[in-house]
Parts: sequence; C-alpha cells; structure tokens
Amino acid sequence: MAEPLVIDVKGMHYTPLNRKIREVVASGTKEIVLNNVLGQRFIGNGLRGDAKITINGVPGGDLGMFMSGPEFEIFGDAEHAPGNTMDSGALIIHGSAGDAVAHSMRGGKVFVKGNIGYRGGIHMKEYEDKRPILAVGGTSHAFLGEYMAGGLILVLGIGQEPAVLDRGIGSGIHGGEIVIRGDVSDKLLGVGAMKVKFTEEDLERLTPVIKEFCEKFGIDASDFLDTNYSRIIPASSRPFAGKYTWE
Repeated sequence: MAEPLVIDVKGMHYTPLNRKIREVVASGTKEIVLNNVLGQRFIGNGLRGDAKITINGVPGGDLGMFMSGPEFEIFGDAEHAPGNTMDSGALIIHGSAGDAVAHSMRGGKVFVKGNIGYRGGIHMKEYEDKRPILAVGGTSHAFLGEYMAGGLILVLGIGQEPAVLDRGIGSGIHGGEIVIRGDVSDKLLGVGAMKVKFTEEDLERLTPVIKEFCEKFGIDASDFLDTNYSRIIPASSRPFAGKYTWE
C-alpha cells in the first residue's frame, strides 16, 4: 500500500493549498495528511474522488464545501460551516465546530465529537437517495435545524441531558428530522416544529448511525441504544404560509 502524501501547510495560503490538493487527488493519490493546519479556508472545496485526507490542526471556514466523495478526518476543532452544501463524502471532526455546521448540506455525513455553535444543520435538504446526516456528540446552541428541508440531525449530548438547552429548535423546519437525546421541552421548539414519540422502530432505523458515530470516536454505543430521545419533525410543509396571505 502506498504511503500517504504528507504536506506541511504551515503559513500556506489556502488558494495554493487547495490547488495542490485537487491536483494530487486528480492524479490518483488516495491518502493525504495535512500538518500544521491553522485557519486555511475552503479546504476540499468542490473536491471529487475517493481520497482520505487527514487534517492535523484547525481548518478555517467552509471545510468540504460542495465536496463530493472524499473523507476528511480532523484531529482538532473546525471553524464555521464545515460541510456547507456538501454533496457526498464525510467530515469526521474529533473536536468541536463553529456556527452553521452542515449549512445547506445535501448528502454525506458530518460527525462532530464535541459541540457545535448556532444554526447547526440550517437548510439541510435531501433529494432521492441522498439523505445527509449531521451527528453531534456534545450539544448545540440555538436554532438547530433552522429551515431544515431534509436529512437527519442527531445530538447525543454526552455528559448533558437533555442534549440541547437552547431555543428555536427546528424553527421553520419543513422536512427531515431532528433527534435529540433526552426529553426536550416544548418551549425550546421553533415555529413549525413539533415533538413526537421516539419509538422502537425509530431506534432500529437509527441504530446504524449511532453505532457508526460511536465507532469513529471510540465511544461505547450501548449507552445510547434505547428510546430516550426526542424526535422533532415538521408540523407542516409550509410553516410560514400564514405570513404570506392577506384578507
């Protein structure tokens, strides 16, 4: 098996860095290690293929934006909007992440071991067999799943229950589902969101996701394989319809 291509990116501007990544992936390189990453934006922007890329450090905003196929594993935190409009592939983040994680994501997986900021999963969507997944091991700030149109958001809240204590959950949601460990108070739900019972059938359906997430981070999945979750779905497909009618 070929040795991974190791690139020291200390002090490198993101434009030549991303050009280099695209070139080596297009030439057939399957494994890349980026060392000393510190704030470089747009890493993996529009990248296609099946490469595995390891990031040691803290990437800047929009990691994996428009990406289709590759897998990134980040040993550190991530800034805002990792997975923005991502089409397929995976981001495995061993730290925490900023605001708007998985913004408009339309396929693939974003797994965050720690916490995320505000508006996680905003405007996630799905199409045909593409169903994006945002899974969070810690917690989320306000407006989780805002304007969500499809996909799955899962928040385990390791060390905190319920897993989300901020308001506006699912505000404007009109597709997809948000699954949060523990009993989420109705007062935290946003406009257009409703809480329904999390069933054994839901657990069976989501068990593969829970197990995969826990496996990535060395977490014991058995602690989360029960029905102690709140499932939040759209109350309707047009949560703000009343705002656009006149009598």
